[in-house]
Amino acid sequence: MLDIKFIRENAEEVKMAAKNKNIKIDIDKLLEIDKRRRELITDMDELQAKRNQIAKDSKGGRPTTEQIAEGKKLKDKFLKTEEEFKKIDKEYLNLMVKVPTIPSVDTPIGKSEKENVEVFKWGEPTKFDFEPKSYIELAENLNLLDMEKGAKVAGYRGYYVKNEAVMLQMGLMMFALEKLIAKGFTPMIPPTLVREFALFGSGYFAGKEYDPEVDEIYKIDNDEKLSDGSVKKEDKFLVGTAEPSLLAYYANEVIDEKDLPLKMCGFSQCYRSEIGSYGKDTKGIYRVHEFMKVEQVCITRTDTEESDKMQEEMVEISKEIHQDLGLPYRVLQICTGDMSAGKYKMFDIEAWMPSRNDYGETGSASNFLDWQSRRLNVKYKDKNGKKKFVHMLNNTALPSVRPMIAIMENFQQKDGSIIVPEVLRKWVGKDVIG
Repeated sequence: MLDIKFIRENAEEVKMAAKNKNIKIDIDKLLEIDKRRRELITDMDELQAKRNQIAKDSKGGRPTTEQIAEGKKLKDKFLKTEEEFKKIDKEYLNLMVKVPTIPSVDTPIGKSEKENVEVFKWGEPTKFDFEPKSYIELAENLNLLDMEKGAKVAGYRGYYVKNEAVMLQMGLMMFALEKLIAKGFTPMIPPTLVREFALFGSGYFAGKEYDPEVDEIYKIDNDEKLSDGSVKKEDKFLVGTAEPSLLAYYANEVIDEKDLPLKMCGFSQCYRSEIGSYGKDTKGIYRVHEFMKVEQVCITRTDTEESDKMQEEMVEISKEIHQDLGLPYRVLQICTGDMSAGKYKMFDIEAWMPSRNDYGETGSASNFLDWQSRRLNVKYKDKNGKKKFVHMLNNTALPSVRPMIAIMENFQQKDGSIIVPEVLRKWVGKDVIG
């Protein structure tokens, strides 16, 4: 969320950000509700002060008939005001969670992904002197994937990874972890089953609460049985990335400035319902409900220049990973219309995938400034003792499935074998899968 004071003072800029991000929100209505909300808070404070004064005046003695009548009148008025406040406060919060971060000045203005801008490119699309196969054909021939049995057991978009592909996938994860640890990131395996606040706080709900119609998240319906035998009824959710769990690690805490920046890398299983992708990529493993990923997460001081540099560092690591794997790729700067509400600046990395005759997304880097930290209540104390909300950033190091697609297709040979990238051979145990 944004600071309401900032919204009051920069209403026109916030309106423009909402327009450019295709977010429907009435900022004028929010400001009207905010004004009424503050009035009600003042009214409740004054009423409570008067009630306290009556109690103080009658302390040690029996209140007079007039004091009793006045006390009842004040109580009734307080309860009525409080009831209106609760209604107004709910409207206020429902609007506040949708207010977008104003994007960086260098973010391209655009309506959709078609207006994202290529800012870097490495390597050229792979050329073959034979008719190349798709990764689906290669995987079937080499017994690396089984989508048919996956669908039978797990349903739509289910799949099995088999034989050398298992070690290829785990090798990708270990390679990414080793790379990030060497770059100073603290490795973690975070929870993948989390409480609601972690997903709301990191911005994975479109509104204040989970909405199954739009939020691509799996909700777990089971009640939790506690150690004393009692049942705790609390919503739990499966994460789509390690980001929410890693950011929530510091929820409601104050970090020492000397400990910043914090650099974490999380390995996790990831779950996505993909409800918004109906009819897209229906075959194969390009778009699935379950996969693995190594995620970069950073926390910095409230300094836009500092968090910008951290985002650049994270993108450079992703670029280095793709180059080490030998995959042709490009970096896109994402336009306003393709960014979610909380993002200040965003880049995607895409690897070349011959069967698509196009690049496919393999990672995304986002700077949220303090939009997430306000939701999660994560602050740091500066050298003057002042508490400030931190800046929070995230970036994919490597997901499991899409880089495998790119490796299979770009490194396939005429005989149907697949050359294993040199950096992964110690995990796969061979130079060629064939």
